[in-house]
Amino acid sequence: MVDKKYDYLIVGAGLYGAVAAHELKKKGMECLVIDKRKVIGGNIYTENVDGINVHKYGAHIFHTSDRKIWDYVNRFAEFNNFVNSPVARYHDELYNLPFNMNTFSKLWGVVTPEEAAAKIQEQIDAEGITGEPTNLEEQALRLVGRDVYEKLVKEYTEKQWGRSCKELPAFIIKRLPVRLTFDNNYFNDRYQGIPIGGYTQMIEKMLEGVDVRLNTDYFQLRNAHNPETAGSSSGVDSAVVDYGCGLADKVIYTGMIDEFFDYRLGELEYRSLRFETEKLDKENYQGVAVVNYTSHEVDFTRIIEHKHFEFGKQPSTIITREYPKTWEKGDEPYYPVNNDINNKLYAEYKQLADATENVFFGGRLGQYKYYDMDKVIAAALDDVSHM
Repeated sequence: MVDKKYDYLIVGAGLYGAVAAHELKKKGMECLVIDKRKVIGGNIYTENVDGINVHKYGAHIFHTSDRKIWDYVNRFAEFNNFVNSPVARYHDELYNLPFNMNTFSKLWGVVTPEEAAAKIQEQIDAEGITGEPTNLEEQALRLVGRDVYEKLVKEYTEKQWGRSCKELPAFIIKRLPVRLTFDNNYFNDRYQGIPIGGYTQMIEKMLEGVDVRLNTDYFQLRNAHNPETAGSSSGVDSAVVDYGCGLADKVIYTGMIDEFFDYRLGELEYRSLRFETEKLDKENYQGVAVVNYTSHEVDFTRIIEHKHFEFGKQPSTIITREYPKTWEKGDEPYYPVNNDINNKLYAEYKQLADATENVFFGGRLGQYKYYDMDKVIAAALDDVSHM
């Protein structure tokens, strides 16, 4: 089979890659989308199991305040009216999230916003923290006081990041949501919901008419096409590498930016996740889509009950326990660790990226930045508009 020559090779069939492919096709460009996974959708891939759309790579709730982005995604899917109202479990105590009057009433028995505000301030004052907080613990105590921190922040955060809150930088928690209303809606955004039928159908519609190859590893393609530079981390002149692998003149790359450059400047840090999914012979396991487990009593950070994202009435249910872990080569990278050291290293990689002609870096991994889904779409639309 003789390969067709494309205008763009898009590495990654996730949200950024799918939006880019869709928009470039509208501009008359021929695109080939490849992904090393056997499915499209990246981390928002959903799989229908017994009528339940299972979020295979963690819970994803679409939310935005940008009307243009909301109108854009509604071209590809009909969204339900799901509102994210997670519950936090600390041992056998249950609290509403985000921190609101329901939370404070359960914690302290307060009944008015004035009483709640006074209690929070009393606890903040009792810590006696002066000057700029030097770590995450001090920052959290200064924002919400001891009780909320100990039960709902400390151990959950330590599980997420794999280290003590005293070892984490303060900027990770720039603010904590404190609402003096009885409002359990986690997001402040005007628009919120889940695509009816799951995210995979939405991505399929974005990719209609676009050539897609799954089970295809970009680096294997690249090394096969550029055998003289395969695996080199010594700073190969990008001018001698055909990053399009003979398939395209230009590349849109949504994978790890440090891996693209063979880690030649060092490895960026990521946090990864491990999932345990289980089908249960009961209609309702926890009564809500997401329960955060905020104590060290269990190793996982949350349990997702997938049917509640679409108000399912199936006789059985499917749950997923989510375990954070330190990323190692071969793991899926989920979250960039945007501390000062990693941001500095990323800036050096970005200089390499900017100097690499006809390769565009996008998405959470390509730009080493945590993006919500609406921001991924906005970034892809803006980037494509300049291509």
